[in-house]
Amino acid sequence: MGAGPGDPGLITAKGLKCIRAAQVVVYDRLVDRRMLEEAPTDAEMVNVGKARGDHQMPQDEINHLLVEKALEGKRVVRLKGGDPFIFGRGGEEALTLAEAGVTFEVVPGITSAIAAPAYAGIPLTHRNVSSYVTIVSGSEDPTKLESSIDWERMASGVGTLAILMGWETLPGIVDTLKAHGLDHATPAALIQWGTEPYQRTVVGCLDDILEKGQKASLSSPVVAVFGQVVKLRERMHWFDDKPLFGKRVLVPRTRSQAGALSQLLMENGAEPFEIPTIEINPLEENGRLDSALSAMSGYDWVVFSSVNGVRESFRRLGHLNLDARAFGGAKVCAIGSATVESLKERGIVPDLTPREYVSESVVSEFVDVGVYGKSILLLRAEAGRDILSKWLSEAGALVDDVAAYQTVMPEESREILHGLVSEDRVNVVTFTSSSTVTNLLALMDGDVAPLNGMTLVCIGPVTADTARKAGLKVDMIARNATIAGLVDALVEYFATVKGE
Repeated sequence: MGAGPGDPGLITAKGLKCIRAAQVVVYDRLVDRRMLEEAPTDAEMVNVGKARGDHQMPQDEINHLLVEKALEGKRVVRLKGGDPFIFGRGGEEALTLAEAGVTFEVVPGITSAIAAPAYAGIPLTHRNVSSYVTIVSGSEDPTKLESSIDWERMASGVGTLAILMGWETLPGIVDTLKAHGLDHATPAALIQWGTEPYQRTVVGCLDDILEKGQKASLSSPVVAVFGQVVKLRERMHWFDDKPLFGKRVLVPRTRSQAGALSQLLMENGAEPFEIPTIEINPLEENGRLDSALSAMSGYDWVVFSSVNGVRESFRRLGHLNLDARAFGGAKVCAIGSATVESLKERGIVPDLTPREYVSESVVSEFVDVGVYGKSILLLRAEAGRDILSKWLSEAGALVDDVAAYQTVMPEESREILHGLVSEDRVNVVTFTSSSTVTNLLALMDGDVAPLNGMTLVCIGPVTADTARKAGLKVDMIARNATIAGLVDALVEYFATVKGE
């Protein structure tokens, strides 16, 4: 199966379906990690990636592994970068399976030969410029006596020449094309890490493209394009114009909630690095929660402060053989747009949605609708802030503050975070709650120094206050305390910086 060139959004619908049903995933070096996360949590993941001079597993062993796992009766996905049959070993692997009597199917993928130039704003063909394209493997030394590539023909055409896996051999390729008569002024482009948020494009001509690529410190993987279509990039570049292009963003989130923020960041050109700082777990003891849920109809108000509270409360309602009817005549308050949507999905339309998702605003709006003497059930995290409960009580409400779930810190994130920060792989940090601040710093053993110099954005004033008290410099606060608002704040901030 072809994983495509890098951008996980370019995998086919059929390919994604296969990954999600896999019992074994055998994957290559360049397969995006976000694609691998689509596999079932109990799937066996086998890295057989190859780089020049560094093979995780020889090809014969890969072939044997595929046969072995298939004959065990398992659903095996052989996930290869780009398209499995374009300069990959997919054909060899398929023949091995056929010889072993293993049933298989092929799911094509988008090759980087097409995708990388497209993301660089270079169409490989254009009716008025080039009517054909030749795709060549650059892994063969073009200067050897018995080359299997007709470089003379490559140099004599007026079409487009796209070369994959050719960075290491590019000096010889350029010399060979010149020797066979290709015009030295032929436009040329080098595209490194095509379709990824850190894609880099260098443009020149046959005569100077090698020097420019070396000056830019390019390294594999690189797609090289030669032909007049390269000139079209001047008017057609789009990917590297995205407002957050090139930004590497640390996303400290719960495992289940990182997706929405990461998706918006990618749509704006950024590369998100998700670090699970919180795992949402059921309570070890559910007695008090069950009692409160069973008596919900007796409250005047039920307040949900997060999606997690909704999810875990309804999970316990199901355990008690109850459903949305258990709310009875109780009114419902939902804090945050995601919480609102989560309730609506379960048949509950909130009666109150505070305009701002901070305790002060919630209490103020409760006072406006009349909170004195009202009984309120507040469902939140076990170790969450108790300020809302305190202020509602001071306003005259009778508050039952009940934990619906607990949060714990995933220790395996510590090593991942250390690698990202120590290697300067991130330059932006997002905080979507006070707990993401405290838990991220806990993973860093309280050392805020590695975050100095990074751009920090917080979803709201309470989160920002927590960050500042921890010794962090907050660069911006979202006007609208939502995931979309946070991304909007980042876009606005970098547009301002760029304008300066």
